[in-house]
Amino acid sequence: MLDILIRGGQLVDGTGAPARQGDVGIHDGRIVAVGEVEDTAKREIDAGGLIVTPGFVDPHTHYDAQLFWDPLASPSNVHGVTSVIGGNCGFTLAPVHSEDADYLRRMMAQVEGMPLAALEQGVPWSWETFSEYLGALEGNVGVNAGFLVGHCAVRRYVMGKEAVEREATDAEVAAMVQELHTAIDAGGLGFSTTLSYTHSDGDGKPVASRWAGNDEVLALCAAVRDHEGTTLEAIVDGCLDQFSDEEIDLFTKMSVAGQRPLNWNVLTVDSRVPERVKRQLQASSIAAAAGGRLVALSMPVIVPMNMSFKTYCALFMLPGWKEVMTLPVPERIAKLQDPETRRWMNERAQSEEAGVFRRLADWTNYVLGDTYSAANDGLKGRTVKELAAERGTAPFDTLLDIVINDDLRTILWPIAPDGDAASWDLRKSVWEDPRAMVGGSDAGAHLDRMCGAPYTTRFLGDMIRGRKLVPLEEAVRMITDQPAQLFGLRDRGRLAVGGHADVVVFDPETIGAGAATLVADLPGGAARLTSDAEGVVQVFVNGVETVTDNQSTGATPGTILRSGRDTATVSTG
Repeated sequence: MLDILIRGGQLVDGTGAPARQGDVGIHDGRIVAVGEVEDTAKREIDAGGLIVTPGFVDPHTHYDAQLFWDPLASPSNVHGVTSVIGGNCGFTLAPVHSEDADYLRRMMAQVEGMPLAALEQGVPWSWETFSEYLGALEGNVGVNAGFLVGHCAVRRYVMGKEAVEREATDAEVAAMVQELHTAIDAGGLGFSTTLSYTHSDGDGKPVASRWAGNDEVLALCAAVRDHEGTTLEAIVDGCLDQFSDEEIDLFTKMSVAGQRPLNWNVLTVDSRVPERVKRQLQASSIAAAAGGRLVALSMPVIVPMNMSFKTYCALFMLPGWKEVMTLPVPERIAKLQDPETRRWMNERAQSEEAGVFRRLADWTNYVLGDTYSAANDGLKGRTVKELAAERGTAPFDTLLDIVINDDLRTILWPIAPDGDAASWDLRKSVWEDPRAMVGGSDAGAHLDRMCGAPYTTRFLGDMIRGRKLVPLEEAVRMITDQPAQLFGLRDRGRLAVGGHADVVVFDPETIGAGAATLVADLPGGAARLTSDAEGVVQVFVNGVETVTDNQSTGATPGTILRSGRDTATVSTG
């Protein structure tokens, strides 16, 4: 007898094959029958009029900390995500000496936007090794979760404070390589690093991996090839705009050294800069010619960004702005009131030097969110363009006058400039390119500024009832089998006999995501952006129902995905 029989749904199996009506039988956490199923079951579910798919796989998250205070991985779980990959961008919480835990906490608060209070109060910090870290999570997660081993933690573990002061000696590199071997033996899925200028630690210094020479990076990548079911992930300056020749060469050498695919985050698609897509994907072709494999991650939705002049956000990345934006608030306000400071900040924000961040300098297209002063009453929901016209002031001056009234607390929502039809056509071409893959949610990071976790349901709703750029079967493949294949996830990503019973049942008429809302539910009382699911009827993880009618059941049947056991080696060919 089956445990569960999902009967009469439209089966979209993840392979891209045409949808077909049929049943899915589940027993002992596995899919044991697909098609016409005659067996009886302890529980039968009528899926008539609904779509049945494999569970969704999110390849780029930062749930490394959140899973301790939120084992369900919300809101990804209610949006059909059943497997997540963490430890990206070179950032993990292990290995760590006890005296370095505060450094890691402050680094994660700075680079990944995780409130320090949540990291202090919501994470036990009871481990030293990567094995102990994974063990602390095992048995208490609502999704399947795998973790790469982050360069920054490994470097700090070996070099201590000098990890952010100099290059490593040969002996220190050898010690890092050994620590990486040990972490992967424990189940780490591979190696991740960052060389991006956007990543600074809690002291304002470049994070540890940015001090590494290429020889160190390549030695760590080479260690990965000695282990089954491993992979690579990295970010460099050019990921945010266009790669330099040197960056393409390094990425190629990293993949070749490890003999593993390397994925990077994130390919921004904008019809106003079509050469960006061509250049970024060219890197994959160059790597392939040398025996490597690079895969660009690109989001299939536009993720709204919550910003302010008070808390760290992408505005801090504008050239020269950091010297003003990191001042104490009273001094920052004084600077922002100065006409000369305003002039040069505006000029620098719109300069070529700003690169991809220059899109943030379209001040007219900012929508005001929450405001906090009487002077700003009634402004929520209005655009800077409207207010500048009413006041007869320049857009940047108008914006600064408003945020200063609120002591810089004003919530700002920039209108994405890449929502035009041409940009969506260009995105479609990226999705169809084997050198790219859908992903890049950053779920679990930048908690009060963005909410990328719902991209799966928003994307499906758009493809079924909105832009309809790709067929449903292909859209499902892009968020199930394709990422599962890149990471070599064993028996996941497809509705197939013998596979783990990670299954989503959804209503094609309503599948989607609600608006992002700010909710103060983090340890220490800090707020985060979250989004309700729509049209998600049921989600099963390893055969256990974790979501019913868009709401979590609270079940935690997920497993910690460990290299070799749960992953197979994926070639670079």
